[in-house]
Amino acid sequence: MPKKATELKDLQVRRLTQPGRHPVGGTPPGLNLNITENGARSWIFRVTVGRNRRHIGLGPYPEVSLAEARQKALDMKRSIASGSDPVEDRRARREALMAEVRKRTSFEEAFNRFYEEKVQGELRNAKHIKQWQSTLSTYAFPTIGDKSVADITVEDILSVLRPIWLAKNETASRVRQRLEAVLDWSTVMKLREGDNPARWKGNLQQLLPSPGKVQKEKKSPAVALDQIAVWFALVRSRDGISARALEFLALTATRSGEVRGARWDEIDFASAIWTIPADRMKASREHRVPLSKSAVALLENLPRMVDCELLFPSSKNGIISDMSISAVMRRIQESEEKAGRTGFLDQRSRRRAVPHGLRSSFRDWAAERTNYPREMAELALAHSVGNAVEQAYRRSDMVERRRNMMEDWAEYLAPLIRAKS
Repeated sequence: MPKKATELKDLQVRRLTQPGRHPVGGTPPGLNLNITENGARSWIFRVTVGRNRRHIGLGPYPEVSLAEARQKALDMKRSIASGSDPVEDRRARREALMAEVRKRTSFEEAFNRFYEEKVQGELRNAKHIKQWQSTLSTYAFPTIGDKSVADITVEDILSVLRPIWLAKNETASRVRQRLEAVLDWSTVMKLREGDNPARWKGNLQQLLPSPGKVQKEKKSPAVALDQIAVWFALVRSRDGISARALEFLALTATRSGEVRGARWDEIDFASAIWTIPADRMKASREHRVPLSKSAVALLENLPRMVDCELLFPSSKNGIISDMSISAVMRRIQESEEKAGRTGFLDQRSRRRAVPHGLRSSFRDWAAERTNYPREMAELALAHSVGNAVEQAYRRSDMVERRRNMMEDWAEYLAPLIRAKS
């Protein structure tokens, strides 16, 4: 027969410090105090259930006292004698609880948790973070927001996507990707089981037209190259910080957010280079922009506000809005139309040109009116060039070679700049 453990008193249990499992004796037999290497202490009840040896946790010590642990072990021993299995009972209770949690957790609740724990912690661009919430609030929540995340099916996903798939395919594609991400997260969190109904490949791919077949022109409307010098002169004729921001945007072929957030400490006047930090770039990589003489002159003539680090601050020394730059372009167009002229329309879509379309104008100029290499123009736009291997081994951003290109672009925008200087 196995040796019977000496029954310990509460004081003796409290004095136990050696890591390991310590039998405390008494009734019922098999109760142990387990002490880990870091000093954590808890109760373990060793008992045979049928032919299986079980090690059942009864809680931490001293939160669960010696007397309470013995009573729990005794109750469990009696339950086993009546034919139950505490381990299986616990497992069944956990599964029942999880099933109830899955049943109660709606898609909107799952999204809110995913949004807080994943999206806000991972994405840096405030605009992209806001888009996650706005797109699903607009298109998904009205249809499946209240539905249990565990019960969402392919038909539910289709009910969200079909109304916008043809008319707003780019938006619909992003909604689908976000639905898929939320449902993947829900699966990992054990809020649902089975395949992801929002998955594209081998799933929705068979039920919806391919985005490549239905997406409309994605490029922002651009100013035609034969008109851009006239347009640029009209921009330069306008007063205001937003007009200067739009002028600088055109000269540098950068994005609105990069210009609006530009700071004086990013400008190196000695080398005429604007270094945009990675956290303000779409691709999260630092980008250097060689500044043409006209771009440097523009900056030198800007007023510098006291205690303001921004190149183009708002009236309250904050970042100007994207709409303020767009408004300058819109007013120029409206003035042209009021004078009976067509104004500045994209050659393909015949839509009014917008600030972001100036990057397309620059790209068309580099391709059609110059001999500069394609990769140089792509680098100027901060686009990725080459495959992953080429990008890994690329050590130069060709900034000095790009300087001549940006100087030529500035002269194309305003042919008389050099003659005046």
